[in-house]
Amino acid sequence: MPAKKPSLQQTRAIRLWLCAMAALVLAMVLVGGATRLTESGLSITEWRPVTGVVPPLSEAQWQSEFEKYQVIPQYRALNEGMSLDAFKSIYWWEWTHRLIGRTIGIVFLLPFLWFLWRGWIGPGLRRRLWLIFGLGALQGAVGWWMVASGLAERIEVSQYRLATHLLLACLIYVALLWTAQRFEDEPSAPVPPRIRIGAIALLLLVLGQIYLGALVAGLRAGRIYNTWPLIDGSLLPDPSRLFFNAPLWRNFFENALTVQFDHRMLAYTIFVVALAHAFAVARGLRKGSVVAGAALLAAAVTLQAALGVWTLLLVAPLPLALAHQAVAMLVLTIATLHAATVAERNPRRQPASARTFWKTAE
Repeated sequence: MPAKKPSLQQTRAIRLWLCAMAALVLAMVLVGGATRLTESGLSITEWRPVTGVVPPLSEAQWQSEFEKYQVIPQYRALNEGMSLDAFKSIYWWEWTHRLIGRTIGIVFLLPFLWFLWRGWIGPGLRRRLWLIFGLGALQGAVGWWMVASGLAERIEVSQYRLATHLLLACLIYVALLWTAQRFEDEPSAPVPPRIRIGAIALLLLVLGQIYLGALVAGLRAGRIYNTWPLIDGSLLPDPSRLFFNAPLWRNFFENALTVQFDHRMLAYTIFVVALAHAFAVARGLRKGSVVAGAALLAAAVTLQAALGVWTLLLVAPLPLALAHQAVAMLVLTIATLHAATVAERNPRRQPASARTFWKTAE
């Protein structure tokens, strides 16, 4: 059926679907964080995209899954002697994480095909949504690639693969939120270029910080260097301890001190930039949703910084570590919506709305 301009009700339905998809991705990231923090990610040692949706249904099946887990190094190093009931508790975390991933694929694809069949989606938006779907399929493969790294010679997954898995999930989340934001019905006044640049820069910095946070988690660096404001006994660690690996680039991914130091320095940078951006927006626009968004982003960044320090000083207890990841996603949500809002307020083109978005997507 050829595409035609959808009604306002139809565009609202598409936007609601995109928001629901973003909520599912958010849930998957949070459950994934809990899975990692509870050491549950390696409890399922096989990748069965279809049949894996059915969990063990009998004691014999549970025992079979437990025996597969007992073969890998993590069990022998960390959980030797654990009971079957204890194994079930970690198994359910990983099973739930994978189930949400499967649900995301179905909840995305079926409505998307229906919208296409009804002719509600123009070619430009269609390409964007197919790209998001492709990233989701890739994420499933990356997830297994990550898990596979911890099944043979390691007792945990590779920090490289963990960070890649999390960053890709966040990129999908950002793409969904950004696309949904473009369906806003109300046109709005343009903002100065410096405000748009600042908002987009903050979003990129937050994504970079989440990537570094995953490296910190993968290396357990928060449990090794848990003092603040000093790290390894000083504000600036000795270069010989920051850069002792060869080649040099390995220190930024494999040296626990360097990775946590980078994570801290980027946190300070984001804090300063967020406050400066909020001040610049308030001075330039004085009031409105953009001012409120910048202020809310600065407040969320401040909360996350304080929570990060608290989590570090207490050596990352599970509740605080989960809260730290949840607030990181809150910061990413606010940063994405703020950047998407100001990016659309370009003085060189019409203000964005559901109808103008359709015209540019055709």
